[in-house]
Amino acid sequence: MEHLKQKILREGKVLPGNVLKVDSFLNHQIDPVLMQHIGEEFAMSFTETGVTKILTLESSGIAPAMMTGLKLGVPVVFARKRKSLTLIDHLYSAKVYSYTKNETSEISASKDYISNEDVVLIMDDFLANGQAVLGLLEIVEQAGASLAGVGIVIEKGFQDGGRIVRERGIRLKALTTITSLTDGNVTFKEEQ
Repeated sequence: MEHLKQKILREGKVLPGNVLKVDSFLNHQIDPVLMQHIGEEFAMSFTETGVTKILTLESSGIAPAMMTGLKLGVPVVFARKRKSLTLIDHLYSAKVYSYTKNETSEISASKDYISNEDVVLIMDDFLANGQAVLGLLEIVEQAGASLAGVGIVIEKGFQDGGRIVRERGIRLKALTTITSLTDGNVTFKEEQ
């Protein structure tokens, strides 16, 4: 997706530890026009799968998931990283390790919003080591729901997450794949 690549090149910042900071348009300040294009792209890719729900992780996955849900006409459920007074029981839960935060969190989603009748599209902003996707996949499995696939805005192709997801036979759509963040430069996988 050329618009996304250009945003990454113009506004992304490569930080030590293979971290790509895209908070000026994706996961702090949000570019609504870019999100609209992202939603359209994912909707085109997954429209024939019969998606009934989109599942993402708070908070950075919410914007692209919302725009995709809008285009597909389906609700978006986000797994929470923290318990709240209104979300304390009747939950699906999984443990997820965050590479960028160097911590493990328990994520939870209400059983009221995902059931065995759903076809779920998992979405997130980044795919690096695959831990967030695996945690969301665990929630889908606990619900007995079907999986339409996984939609990722930016895949770090030099880390194991994409391989782990694909080896499980899961359909994975990444809008762009980065092959390197060496010397402060972003290198993209060439389109085929």
